[in-house]
Amino acid sequence: MPTARNMLERTAQRIADNPDQAREVGAVYRLSLDGEGGGRWIIDLRDEPGVREGAGEADCGLSMAASDYVDLVEGRVSAQQLFFNGKLRVEGDMGLAVKLQKLQNLLR
Repeated sequence: MPTARNMLERTAQRIADNPDQAREVGAVYRLSLDGEGGGRWIIDLRDEPGVREGAGEADCGLSMAASDYVDLVEGRVSAQQLFFNGKLRVEGDMGLAVKLQKLQNLLR
């Protein structure tokens, strides 16, 4: 099974291949993943599209288990399901969290 790090490496490549599509989301996300394979990342889908490891300023912060992130990216679960089951925590602009569907589409 792929790890969250694998998924984020794939995300970085997809964003690099499609920077204009990434900019359509128009936000910077801080991703905090707990558990095995977790960590902290910034996903810039605004000015300089890309993914970098570490913390930083973001329009929207998302926290979840690393395993839930893998399930989200692979389409086994939606962000809405994770949120309503208390497995996804959102900080900042809730409207940007809703844009996660666009991010999911870019990653597939």
